[in-house]
Amino acid sequence: MRYIPHTREDVERALAKVGAPSIDALFADLPQALQDPDIQVPTGMDEAGLLAHLRALAAKNRPEGPNFLGGGARRHFTPSVTAHLAMQSEFVTAYTPYQPEVAQGILQATFEYQTIMSELTGLPVSNASMYDGASAVAEGVLLAMRQTGRDRVLVSRGVHPETRAVIATYLAALDLELELLDLDPYTTPTPGVTDDVACVVAQQPNYLGYVEDMPALTGAAHASGALLVAAVDPLSLAVLAPPGEYGADIAAGDGQTLGNPLNFGGPAFGFMVVGEELIRQFPGRLVGETVDVDGKRAFVLTLQAREQHIRRSKAKSNICSNHQLTAIMAAINVAALGPAGLRDLAVGSVVNAHKLADALKAAGFAPRVEARFFNEFVLPVGQPPAKLRSALARSGVHAGVEAPAEYGFGDAIILSATESTTAADIDALVTALVACGEGRVRALEAGNA
Repeated sequence: MRYIPHTREDVERALAKVGAPSIDALFADLPQALQDPDIQVPTGMDEAGLLAHLRALAAKNRPEGPNFLGGGARRHFTPSVTAHLAMQSEFVTAYTPYQPEVAQGILQATFEYQTIMSELTGLPVSNASMYDGASAVAEGVLLAMRQTGRDRVLVSRGVHPETRAVIATYLAALDLELELLDLDPYTTPTPGVTDDVACVVAQQPNYLGYVEDMPALTGAAHASGALLVAAVDPLSLAVLAPPGEYGADIAAGDGQTLGNPLNFGGPAFGFMVVGEELIRQFPGRLVGETVDVDGKRAFVLTLQAREQHIRRSKAKSNICSNHQLTAIMAAINVAALGPAGLRDLAVGSVVNAHKLADALKAAGFAPRVEARFFNEFVLPVGQPPAKLRSALARSGVHAGVEAPAEYGFGDAIILSATESTTAADIDALVTALVACGEGRVRALEAGNA
């Protein structure tokens, strides 16, 4: 739709309605300096001058060094075709369309996304995407409470702290009960689940990077009629058992690792996939496949009675403008990589994380690798992590995120490696840690003496 400005008559009627003689009078309460600021706008540049100016600005940035940051967002290889196709004008929208008959292309792309997420998780029904990983898991908790009619939730401390905070916010507004399950010390022990528990929520791999016993947690939940909500890293599903295999009822999480750039923290997208028995309680848009009056394949938004534009306050969620573009970007990325390529990224991440742990042990450090881990693990550092990370950053190395005090590891960081982590990156981190003179076994022993 083209922008059509107000006519003079429109403006006069509006001013008369509010009793203002003119537009200037309408804004008279604002200081004149704000109404007519003296903005020093430089003269325009030609293209060559503008490019030179932008290069000069970019040169002020530090070059990117070895990166071991994780904590829920990581940089993985993305084929160049991913961004090229995702940035096609037909895809660049935050909406799933209300009128599917005029948007078959984006509906088909979304259907392919749903199919990919279903295949990855081993569960049959995926929606068209959620806002982010934290709210997706929280929506999964609400789904479980609607389905079971129960009002208690057990959440592992292995779930990302920010995800737990979002769940707590959702439940507090509804006056529902949340109980945290402690780790022992790396993973979640099998809990006792009573018959007032709606669901057990666990993350795979957990926030510290370690592999949970998801079949045991699922069995404990199901024994009392509760559901299991699995918060999963979708890339890890190329090597770890999918939620559907161990009987999870709901799989949810953040899709950033499937080809979304980091972008200073976002945007990425949330996903949720469930069993067919939960479809009537399922939030979010659903794209279905059908045939038109001519017998040709067609795509539609289906089961829309669950949605806010149909039922308002009775809707299962209120998703409207959303993260459709980044979800389609993930579908393009996974299709470009293929099953073998996706597995290569996951295997490469595991291999390089274990190489990193071995290099740290060889240098005298004590990484906590007693439990199985995917591509992250805890490293005690023997000094305040913020101080150490600042020192490493000055040497050009970005160390891991700080391990929260609630986990009981003392001064520690969580290191992450991906398929793009090189031997030179690992050497740079180990060398920088040695140069800092902290975190080695003998330093820890001295501090604990």
